[in-house]
Amino acid sequence: MKNIAPKLVELFKSGYCTPQIARIAKILKEPSTTIHYNIKKLEKEGKIKSYAAVFDYKKLDMGHCTYILATINQDKYGEPEEIADALSKDSRIESIDIVTGDYELIIKLRSKDIDDYYAFVKVATKKYGFAKVVSLTSLKQVKSQYVKM
Repeated sequence: MKNIAPKLVELFKSGYCTPQIARIAKILKEPSTTIHYNIKKLEKEGKIKSYAAVFDYKKLDMGHCTYILATINQDKYGEPEEIADALSKDSRIESIDIVTGDYELIIKLRSKDIDDYYAFVKVATKKYGFAKVVSLTSLKQVKSQYVKM
């Protein structure tokens, strides 16, 4: 059988997961139609933005997780949203936050290994005008997206 797992992972990462209505109905002891109606209402109101799978990244060969604290150069300092938007197009980036304090951005990067991480930092520093980068490597993830690992 054809292995489409990598394609499925990319779709799931971008929000193509759906809730299991019958399973939710059984847990909440409510009719499926009630569950379906309420989910659709939450989606329409924009309260649910996406559905996503929770992955075991080690098994997907993306087990190296780094939090990157980035300071933006003065010439790009007023454009954190533009930089964050451009960075968000990289599928290895799990999240980006614009923050206050000593840094402007916190980037959560999933990479294959330290070499892949290093290649990202070299390119990003030049392309997005990072003045300073501090990295925190995750040793073990205990909880992700409300799921205890």
